[in-house]
Amino acid sequence: MAPTSTSQTPFGRVLTAMVTPFTADGGLDLDGAQRLAAHLVDSGNDGLVVNGTTGESPTTSDAEKARLVRAVVEAVGDRAHVVAGVGTNDTHHSADLARQAEAAGAHGLLVVTPYYSKPPQEGLYRHTTHIADATGLPVMLYDIPGRSGVALSHETLVRLGEHPRIVANKDAKGDLGAAAWAIARSDLAWYSGDDILNLPLLSVGAVGVVSVVGHLVAAELRAMVEGFLSGDVAKATAVHQRLLPVFTGIFRTQGVILTKAALELQGHPSGPLRLPLVGATPEEIAQLKKDLAAGGVDL
Repeated sequence: MAPTSTSQTPFGRVLTAMVTPFTADGGLDLDGAQRLAAHLVDSGNDGLVVNGTTGESPTTSDAEKARLVRAVVEAVGDRAHVVAGVGTNDTHHSADLARQAEAAGAHGLLVVTPYYSKPPQEGLYRHTTHIADATGLPVMLYDIPGRSGVALSHETLVRLGEHPRIVANKDAKGDLGAAAWAIARSDLAWYSGDDILNLPLLSVGAVGVVSVVGHLVAAELRAMVEGFLSGDVAKATAVHQRLLPVFTGIFRTQGVILTKAALELQGHPSGPLRLPLVGATPEEIAQLKKDLAAGGVDL
C-alpha cells in the first residue's frame, strides 16, 4: 500500500531521484537497488524517483525499468512513495511505460517534457494528457528545458493542472517568476527539481523537493523544508547555506557521475555507469571529497 498523501503533498516532502546501481559487468543490480532504496528512506526520504535521468533511464531497457520498479516497491513501497519515470519523446512508448510502471506497483509517474522533438505547447499538452490517461496513477510533470530543449509555458502548466491525475510539477526551469505565476494559478503541488534553488522555490510556494543530493543529505533537506514551512526561515536559510558546497560539488560534472562516486566513497551500492556517461576521474573525486567535507558530509 502506498504511504499516506494529501493533495498538497501527493508524493511527500523530500524525494530523491535515485541512481540505478549496476554490477561490475554493467548489469542491473537489483539487490543493490533494494539496499540503496532502504538506506535512502532510512535517511529521511519519504519518496524515491526511479528510472529518471539520475537513474540513467536513457540506457536501461523497458524490461530493466519494470524490474527496478518492482524491486524498489518491494523494498520500501510500504513506507515511501515510489515514482517511476516514464517520459520519452515518443508519446505512445511513454504510455506503454506508464502502464508497465503501474503493473509493477509504482505509486506515481514522472513525465518529463519530450526532448529533442521541440513540439509546440499544444503538442506538449496532448503528449502529457495522453500519458496521464493511460493509467490511474497520479502524475508529476518534469519541466527541464535545459535537457528537453523546450519549456512548459506557465499557461500550459496551469492547463495541465486541470487534468484529474496531473497533480504535481518537478520544476528544473530556473525561472522563479514563472514558478510563482503558475503556483498561484493552479492546484499543482510544486517540487523543486534544482537543488540550489530548493529554498527559493519554497519561498514562492513549493511544497517539497525532488533532489539529487538527497542521496547524501536527506535529513538536512528535511530540516530545511520543515523549518521553512513552520516559519523558521532563519533555520532553513542556515541549512541551505551550509549545503551550498554539496549542491555545487555534485554538479561540477554530470550529476549521476559524482553521485555514484560519492555513494561508492560511503560504501553504498552504485556501480559503474553506462556509456555515454563515464566514471569520475581521480581529480574529480579529490575535488568531490573537498566539496562534501565543506558541506559537512561524512565519507
